[in-house]
Amino acid sequence: TPVALVNLPNPAPKAKSNSTKFILLLILSAFITLCFGAFFFLPDNSKHKRFDLGLEDVLIPHIDSPKEGNLRDKIRADHERALQEAKEKLRKSREELQAEIQTEKNKLMEDLKKKDAGPKPLPPVPMPRVVGVSDGEPPEPDVKEKRDKIREMMKHAWDSYRQYGWGHNELKPLAKKGHSTNIFGNSQLGATIVDALDTLYIMGLHEEFKDGQEWIEQNLDFGVNAEVSVFEVNIRFIGGLLATYYLSGQEVFKMKAVQLAEKLLPAFNTPTGIPWAMVNLKSGVGRNWGWASAGSSILAEFGTLHMEFVHLTYLTGNPAYYQKVMHIRKLLAKMDRPNGLYPNYLNPRTGRWGQHHTSVGGLGDSFYEYLLKAWLMSDKTDTEARKTYDDAIEAIERHLIRKSNGGLTFIGEWKNGHLERKMGHLACFAGGMFALGADGSPDDKAGHYLQLGAEIAHTCHESYDRTVLKLGPEAFKFDSGLEAVAVRQNEKYYILRPEVIETYWYMWRFTHDPKYRQWGWEAAQAIDKYCRVSGGFSGVKDVYSSNPTYDDVQQSFFLAETLKYLYLLFSSDDLLPFESWVFNTEAHPLPVLHLGNITLPGSEPAQR
Repeated sequence: TPVALVNLPNPAPKAKSNSTKFILLLILSAFITLCFGAFFFLPDNSKHKRFDLGLEDVLIPHIDSPKEGNLRDKIRADHERALQEAKEKLRKSREELQAEIQTEKNKLMEDLKKKDAGPKPLPPVPMPRVVGVSDGEPPEPDVKEKRDKIREMMKHAWDSYRQYGWGHNELKPLAKKGHSTNIFGNSQLGATIVDALDTLYIMGLHEEFKDGQEWIEQNLDFGVNAEVSVFEVNIRFIGGLLATYYLSGQEVFKMKAVQLAEKLLPAFNTPTGIPWAMVNLKSGVGRNWGWASAGSSILAEFGTLHMEFVHLTYLTGNPAYYQKVMHIRKLLAKMDRPNGLYPNYLNPRTGRWGQHHTSVGGLGDSFYEYLLKAWLMSDKTDTEARKTYDDAIEAIERHLIRKSNGGLTFIGEWKNGHLERKMGHLACFAGGMFALGADGSPDDKAGHYLQLGAEIAHTCHESYDRTVLKLGPEAFKFDSGLEAVAVRQNEKYYILRPEVIETYWYMWRFTHDPKYRQWGWEAAQAIDKYCRVSGGFSGVKDVYSSNPTYDDVQQSFFLAETLKYLYLLFSSDDLLPFESWVFNTEAHPLPVLHLGNITLPGSEPAQR
């Protein structure tokens, strides 16, 4: 082959040059014989010909579909031309051949450089006002000591992942090896790295941050054949990358977020525009979870894209992201809602609700959260989002929120016309949401919603306090004399979840009642005592057992959310102030967009 000539010794004996030419001639002869043989054995029946499939413009756009009579002549002419070119090559000297080969190599290298240069740079946009991204040291020594302990826990979690699970999505801290779940497909996307980076930055763990950034620059590739959860990848990866970009100013995070976002867009190719739950990053093929109400999409999944997609349109100038999420909002606004409640399931093919199950916990939770946060992130100009949130919360109060016999306020679940008196750990985030949404409530109900947030925080603290480990179960009931206690064995586990601590932090910010720091410190001590192992932190299977078994998973959200909320709880309020930042549902802070006279591409001008 010509490549072999590059390494010919110089000068070379004439016999070697002749033998090389002979080998080349032999290869070319064999190739031409093979082509002619293939041509003469082509079947004459036209139904076997590719040209008759009606796809010639797609398959071979550079060739007009040839007629039967001149096809053989054209192929013969092509072969004769190839043979002539080969003879001319063999007449050239070794130096000429080497020069040609070098020219081809240089051209190939240039092409590769162009390919590696990646997409065109994104259009410049005004950087949102970024304030309070570091420090936040509390003035009280005892609070600073607690904050330092949280940072040490973060360092232990990160260092363990760095040592035993680097590049994997998550860590098995007892087995001391990488771990992944089906939400990330079968690929190693370094979910823990992407999810944890903004926490590292806020905590001032600069060396660890630098390691994570280098891995992302060199290894994070979204061109893999992997079927991923659109929701999880959006909140963890796009949210994490955007937050880290805004905090650090490093362009690589923005570019990676946009690359991934482009891979998610095919998930919206459904009859209604409601996205599939999963999409293959390589093929763009989407589908829904098999267990979700006859192939339905899930409210908390397709309703938890707005914050990230608005920022994507802002940063890229591409209106598609904003238009996709606004289409979802408009479609939902047109639909009838039983008792004013949003069911958790919607069929993306028919546009009809699935089974009438409504929850502020799993399957529903962050849909409501993102209505409120869309309003806050828009600098309170997206009044449509605020109105939708207020209406939804009014229906939730009327139908789902109850007080137990023991005086505990809880949020039940609506199932086919019946209220189930059970609350999930995931629903405990709502205490913080009610407090966050208190200012701006209709009918001067700010005090009411702040009080409701406090009551939910108290109930969720009771779910922790009534266990042996002082860690809360996955779900707890309010009937048969048992209150805020898990009944089923498969609801007694704690998997390092953040929602209760999240509510403590929001309540602390709005009230500065010291009990919220006390409750947060109780939870931090319990996690450090019962979940910490030499290889990281693990969930436990039974919070009512004094000798629990581990589930052997260090969740990425433990570093993204649980430890971040604890750190913020023991920091001063000028670290990531609410006036400038809104946290996505994975605790990734995104700046408020003070758009002023700027209009997002694809949107109508904001109305106050």
